[in-house]
Amino acid sequence: MNLKANRRQFLIGSAAAMAGGLAMPAIARAETKSISVNSWGGSWLDSARANLFDPFTAETGIKIETVSPVSFAKLAAQVKTGVYEFDVTTLGAAELLRANQSGLLEDLEEPYPGGLLQNGVGSHAFGTLMGWRSDKYGTEPKSWADFWDVERFPGTRSLQRYPARVLPIALLADGVAKKDLYPLDVNRAFASLDRIKKHVVVWWTAGEQSAQILRDGEVDMIGIWNSRYFSAQDAGAPVAMTWNQCVLDKAYWVVAKGTPNAEAAKAFVKFATSPKPLAGFTLAQQDGPLNPAALEFIDPTKAERMPTNTVYADLVVSQDIENFGIDPAELSERFEEWILS
Repeated sequence: MNLKANRRQFLIGSAAAMAGGLAMPAIARAETKSISVNSWGGSWLDSARANLFDPFTAETGIKIETVSPVSFAKLAAQVKTGVYEFDVTTLGAAELLRANQSGLLEDLEEPYPGGLLQNGVGSHAFGTLMGWRSDKYGTEPKSWADFWDVERFPGTRSLQRYPARVLPIALLADGVAKKDLYPLDVNRAFASLDRIKKHVVVWWTAGEQSAQILRDGEVDMIGIWNSRYFSAQDAGAPVAMTWNQCVLDKAYWVVAKGTPNAEAAKAFVKFATSPKPLAGFTLAQQDGPLNPAALEFIDPTKAERMPTNTVYADLVVSQDIENFGIDPAELSERFEEWILS
């Protein structure tokens, strides 16, 4: 055995790990030249590249390639076939449970207290709030019940084609109190949706799409992510919103089960949810960081657009996916059948 050579290799590997500033095995740095991240595209990709991807590459030497759009189906297909288009993706809580139950995710460690849910590491929270054209309604609407009230507030509507976020809204519109929202009364929710369905002219599927149709006046009222609402507002569109009954959802980083780049992918997830990078990303996205330590890097005045701001604690409602009331896969199937009926 060549002890001198082995000692030299150990020192090189140790120096590389310290330079990277990450708890990542040296072999991942030496053998993995790149990983692929499933991206939402648009402004999300710009924010991630500036605050997560490029800094991670600078620290580790591992390049990040991206593929869009985010696709649960592709995640499942990869694990089944062993042919990987991406190593890392983000999932909402509903899809996270589906993915973990289906064995699609690598085991992850908790990087900060409370940061791990079923092999997903909490990144940020975003909210689905009610936005509208202020040139049509002023500042009068106050709740999802007003969204459903097409006699008092006539006009076109839009909601996301995503049942885990739409069903809670439908129940709130029907008068269910926030404290009684979960587990979801699914039949009541669909009955509520039946009343608004013909007024929903767009079931949007991409964040940029939602901002555009509000900005361009294609719809009068919309259920929209807080970040996309503010992008329409910043573009000068006559819009207004309320934090009341904003439904909070959480985004989680996950690693595809069996990917050959698992160690580097896990190192990226740990980096992406560490305080400073996460603070920069959530500032750019106007979402709220789930790692509390990230708040130390955020100016309180800039937190006004973040749904996790404590000022809004009594107004917003958090999604409770572990007490959901129905299997997410079953709900998705029923919702798609309802949409097409």
